[in-house]
Amino acid sequence: MKYLLLKHYRGGPAPVVDYGSLDQWTPEEVDAHIQYMRDFAARLEETGEYVGEQALSPEGTFVRYDGEGRPPVTDGPFAETKDLIAGWMIIDVDSWDRAVELAGELSAAPGPRGEPIHEWLEVRPFLTEPPTVTE
Repeated sequence: MKYLLLKHYRGGPAPVVDYGSLDQWTPEEVDAHIQYMRDFAARLEETGEYVGEQALSPEGTFVRYDGEGRPPVTDGPFAETKDLIAGWMIIDVDSWDRAVELAGELSAAPGPRGEPIHEWLEVRPFLTEPPTVTE
């Protein structure tokens, strides 16, 4: 089963320890954090559990359809909103338990002073088939 691991910088449960944002870390701390994630992904590539990942910019805009012949409606950007997704990783594992285990490992990425940041990660399964509507 495939799972999406979402890294929230804002919008998840309260952090165990508040290490601030990456722009408050030293360049060495940022490098160590990113290297941990690269090493984690490389290990999952070896086991066949890695599908993909990408960091996301904090800028974003909501967009919706506004009717035939009209331009899309946009709302944003909202840098100050409570929810900020910093990035994602897709894994393909045998079970929910394995997905949770891997999310726990990724949550241990180092932060300031090389300490694990205990970051909350959202684990979401991919839909395997469309929902069935019954009357």
